[in-house]
Amino acid sequence: MTSRPTAVSAGHGPLARGVFAVVVLVSLAVLFTPASGVPSAPAGVDKVVHVLLFAVLAVSGRWAGVGRAVLAIVLVVYAAVSELVQSLPVLNRSTSVVDLLADVAGVVVGLLVGDALARHRGTRPA
Repeated sequence: MTSRPTAVSAGHGPLARGVFAVVVLVSLAVLFTPASGVPSAPAGVDKVVHVLLFAVLAVSGRWAGVGRAVLAIVLVVYAAVSELVQSLPVLNRSTSVVDLLADVAGVVVGLLVGDALARHRGTRPA
């Protein structure tokens, strides 16, 4: 029986997929908490959070077996949609192109780190 290629490789274990699921849930909380629930922070911390959040999404997604191209596209679309949703009155947050750029930078960093980790483990990045 031959297997068909999928966006998620069956060779990655439940721990990796579970970690990715938890990171996605954390990202939902971070990105979609109403403004009243977002703690104040020094200038620039928000951008660091965006970069780190999307880098961790990318690394954990690669560990879970999501293909690099699929993951990159999905995460960039998620970043763009999250910025649009943040502008809804119910969240009372602001939309920022700079936040979107920080998200995309995080995706790039995360994919590079994921590839480096895969090479270190002796596996070929997909």
